[in-house]
Amino acid sequence: MDSPHGAAVKAEGFGLKGPRGWVFRDVGIEAAPGSLIALEGPSGSGRTCLLLALTGRMKATEGHAEIGRHRLPKKMAAVRRITALGPVPGVNDLDQALTVAEQLREGAMLQRRYDAPLRTLLRPRGDRRATARTRIDEALAVVGLDPAALPKGERTSVRDLERLEAVRLSITIALLGGPRLLALDDLDLKLSDAERVEAWALLRSVADRGTTVLAVCSEAPEGVTVLRTGAAAPAKPQTGKHTGKAAPARPADPGADGPKITWGLPPGNDTDPAAAKPGPDEPGPDKPAGPDKPAEPAEPATATATAAAAATATDEDEKGTDDALAETGRA
Repeated sequence: MDSPHGAAVKAEGFGLKGPRGWVFRDVGIEAAPGSLIALEGPSGSGRTCLLLALTGRMKATEGHAEIGRHRLPKKMAAVRRITALGPVPGVNDLDQALTVAEQLREGAMLQRRYDAPLRTLLRPRGDRRATARTRIDEALAVVGLDPAALPKGERTSVRDLERLEAVRLSITIALLGGPRLLALDDLDLKLSDAERVEAWALLRSVADRGTTVLAVCSEAPEGVTVLRTGAAAPAKPQTGKHTGKAAPARPADPGADGPKITWGLPPGNDTDPAAAKPGPDEPGPDKPAGPDKPAEPAEPATATATAAAAATATDEDEKGTDDALAETGRA
């Protein structure tokens, strides 16, 4: 059931294949509008590509997903209209040369130019500025960022912001267009334990207002819907909004029902020539995406793989992610 504020998220057999293998595969989840979803996994496991695919920024090659009432991969443009990206390194980084006030005005201007109805551009300039200022103030209140409390107020340079302040600023800009799904990458990067608690509390407050939130992280807190891109861990109790096929969100073993991702070729098929070169239907992203940070590759989530097959599949995962991002950069 969809909501006028948040967007339901559903995926079945969702996957993205690069020239040398699968970046992610067999993703399944069903979450209600207004859910707080953690896309958990180690850096380099395809989590950023999955986030961009679920928001219509990268084209999946297998299965389908539905964001709101829009089906992927066919309705990518429609999904982009109802979703917004918070901080995603390499895709929508803040401009370090701007002040906080300038960054906010630029965000409001771009949102008005590309997302607002054409008739709003015909209104008097004073009315447009007043409307933008109101939207900015409302978004700042939602994320708990007070520019007056910064060292130089709104004239504080973006480069001088603390990491959590920069996250709040990015989310503020993303909320200016009233998205039904907010997605952000590397939420817990360079944050202390106390700051992580604050960051998750912020996202929970956004979700409680009705907006669905999808956040990439290394380790998710309790009480959220979890979609994992790493090896399965022991089950933990869940209290967040969650329905249907993705339960339990943290499967007790790799064969359990729940959100799962497998990488590379299935055991026994690691000589498939399709994984060695791109086919005619390889993903064609609409926007460039930033590369995932290098890290130890995740072990394939298959219960029957031998040690040799696991090593081959892990190598394919890392290459598949790199190749898909390279394809994105050339688009």
